[in-house]
Amino acid sequence: MIVGIGIDVVDVARFVETLRRVPSLRDRLFTPAEREMPETSLAARFAAKEAIAKALGAPAGMSWQDATVRRVAGAQPVVEVIGTVAARAAELGVTRFHLSISHDAGIASAMVVAERD
Repeated sequence: MIVGIGIDVVDVARFVETLRRVPSLRDRLFTPAEREMPETSLAARFAAKEAIAKALGAPAGMSWQDATVRRVAGAQPVVEVIGTVAARAAELGVTRFHLSISHDAGIASAMVVAERD
């Protein structure tokens, strides 16, 4: 059963400019492993985190670092949640996330479906 759907798009150039202008933002938004990724990938990860939040009803107080997007060779990316995001997912009965991300032509996009059994 679908619990929620979230979608987000990010202007890559504007996102990269913001990261360069506010270096602390990288640490606030991303986990240590994510911080090492190319900036275009970070824009897509940010879109994914926004889409995850929207799929969960975008409640206040969720930490950006409590959702991680992992690459899996030859498969769709995997969403891993802990802390505040895991708590909200549990509250809604979410047992899995389906995520699609892309970045092309200056736009990063992500779509998430939160599902429960």
